[in-house]
Amino acid sequence: MGQKSKDKLEQSGYDEQLRLLQIELVKLQNSLISNGDQILLILEGRDTAGKDGTIKVINQHLSPRETRVVALGKPSDAEAAEWYFQRYVAQLPKKGELVLFNRSWYNRAGVEVVMNFCTKEQYANFMGTVNAFESILASSGMTILKYYLDISKKEQALRLADRAKDPLKQWKISPIDQQAQINWNAYSKCRDDMLEKTSSKDAPWIIVKANDKKVAHINMIQDLLSRVSYPGKDESLLKADKDITFKWDGNLSKLEK
Repeated sequence: MGQKSKDKLEQSGYDEQLRLLQIELVKLQNSLISNGDQILLILEGRDTAGKDGTIKVINQHLSPRETRVVALGKPSDAEAAEWYFQRYVAQLPKKGELVLFNRSWYNRAGVEVVMNFCTKEQYANFMGTVNAFESILASSGMTILKYYLDISKKEQALRLADRAKDPLKQWKISPIDQQAQINWNAYSKCRDDMLEKTSSKDAPWIIVKANDKKVAHINMIQDLLSRVSYPGKDESLLKADKDITFKWDGNLSKLEK
């Protein structure tokens, strides 16, 4: 009985804190619309890291007219022959918009490399140009926020098993997901290289320790709101735990192995 009450209290605390942060997100959106600003929010991370759930709580109460979630699938043959960034450029935020990329051009720095979906030359070209590309976007006035949701191998295994047995999560299962544990070390190397080479002044990477989904949600939103300006900001709500969410500083020991 005591454990059940404790769980309810924890859920109640989460719901209350999340609601206050979602009010802050609405304030931010009102400011975006009024000023014609543009925010691009990029979410990356391992399979099952919780990108879908995080996006859901961020945009739950935002205006759908000024908020877009972009989750591009496999490129067509025509798109594959284009400049790599071209199909992503078409999805960038317009004035007054918040756009959330559920995975992004950083597919080329992760899954495409591990699964041999791109050549070594294509990978090298991407890594050599992405910082300049993002700097161009930033210099045009766009705010770029890049978050990497990091989970442990054990936690990923548990979540993959949960997906396999939950009939409501069948749509999330893919052949690539099934290779996630097998290719864990390869993904780790790609993650480390990506963070080290593509965390720039204009678009730094922010790490979110996401083994606990609710803790990750709260801390990521707190961090996000602390990095942008808007009227009426309640700073007292935005004190993220620096052990959970932190700007990438080159310290590989902080990452899940």
